[in-house]
Amino acid sequence: MNPEFWRTRWQEKRIGFNQSEVNPSLIKYFSDLELPTGSRVLVPLCGKSIDMVWLAAQGYGVVGIELVESAIREFFVEQAIAYTITEHSKNANIKCYQGQLLEQTIELWVADIFTLDSNNIGHIDAGYDRAALIAMPTELRPQYSQQVIDLSQNAPQLLLTLYYDQNEWAGPPFSISHEQIQQYYSARYNIHKLEGEPSVLNAAPEMTVTEHVWLLNKP
Repeated sequence: MNPEFWRTRWQEKRIGFNQSEVNPSLIKYFSDLELPTGSRVLVPLCGKSIDMVWLAAQGYGVVGIELVESAIREFFVEQAIAYTITEHSKNANIKCYQGQLLEQTIELWVADIFTLDSNNIGHIDAGYDRAALIAMPTELRPQYSQQVIDLSQNAPQLLLTLYYDQNEWAGPPFSISHEQIQQYYSARYNIHKLEGEPSVLNAAPEMTVTEHVWLLNKP
């Protein structure tokens, strides 16, 4: 998808995907990853999600990646977190915003996720994908899922997706089936479906939508 699509969405404040409360599935299921305190959690396409505040409150460092710089600035301003900015030495389009919250480091990268590698972001202990995979059109999902695996060195993930009749809504967010999850992740993970509950899609509230929660563990 064209990066300008997302920049325009943020500029025009059409960000219904940004929740005002911590995602209930994160609270309910994140402990299934069995992470020790101090672990670093990758949050791809993080926006200004307050889920990152919750992660820090549980004692985890946060490494976010977001294409739109204004979203990252808004996160730090809204959470009243002082931050520093480090520019990438070889790519002017990559920056790292870093601050401290509840004694945990929050490190948010302004970048196209496909331009980063594990040397940039350092060691990752787990991933939390709430709205990243479902933001990707079908043709980009294999590349995206592999990129997250590479960035996290195959760390376990908590993955939230949506499933609905695409004849009713084209997306984004995009519908993802069980078969597609198997296609993207089964070569590297054991896949466990934790939940599949009816949900509401703000852009099309009349539709039947199911939110699925997946735990991806290394074999």
